[in-house]
This record gives sequence, C-alpha cells and structure tokens, in this order.
Amino acid sequence: MTAIPAIPALPTTGINAPNVSTDTSRLASRANLEKAGKQFEAVFTQMMLKSMRNTHLAEELFSSKAIDTFRDMQDQKLSVVMAESKPLGIGKAMVDFLAKSQEALQAPAAAPAPAVAEGPAIGKTP
Repeated sequence: MTAIPAIPALPTTGINAPNVSTDTSRLASRANLEKAGKQFEAVFTQMMLKSMRNTHLAEELFSSKAIDTFRDMQDQKLSVVMAESKPLGIGKAMVDFLAKSQEALQAPAAAPAPAVAEGPAIGKTP
C-alpha cells in the first residue's frame, strides 16, 4: 500500500495567507460598488432567463447539447447587455442599500434647483 502524501493546510487568517489581498482601499470606492451592482444585476438576469428557458412550454423541434450551450452563452451575453443598457433596478437597490452603511460610499447629493422668482400671474390682478 502506498501512503497518501499529506497536503499542507493553508492559513485562512492573518497576513501570511498566500494569494489573499489585505488591501481594502477598493472597498471604499463608489465606482467599485456600482460595478458590483451591475454585475449582480447581470447574474440575476441570467438566472431569470435560465429558469424561463427551463419551463419548456412546448416540445422543441430541434434539440441538442450544442443548441443548449449556444443558448446559454447567448443568454449570458444578453444579461450583461440588459444590465448595462436597461437595468431592472435590483443592482441599484443593492448599491443603495450597501452604501447606507458607509458615508463615503453614499451618492453625492444633487444641488438644489435655483429658486424661480415669481412675478405677477398672467390674467390675475394684484
């Protein structure tokens, strides 16, 4: 019988963990949070499309693994395009929710609209 070589355990905590970044500066960026929101929306949309495709309301005339693979790749690309151009809003909701906890990540407040001086109304007498 041959002995199975022992696999050394990787440290999961501490600075000595290999391939683990300790730089957390990227976490404090609104742009990174918004990018993650778009990616989350794309994944959510892809999962929605996949479950819609799995309903099989009618039997397909031509069915094969190649067509299924192509359709999965097409749905993946479609979900990314949908998330970038016409988002459902779930990614933005996630970004807004996560940004509430950190003041640095909150969206800059819109400047108030300039006050419009009101003149005499047309057709009214003072």
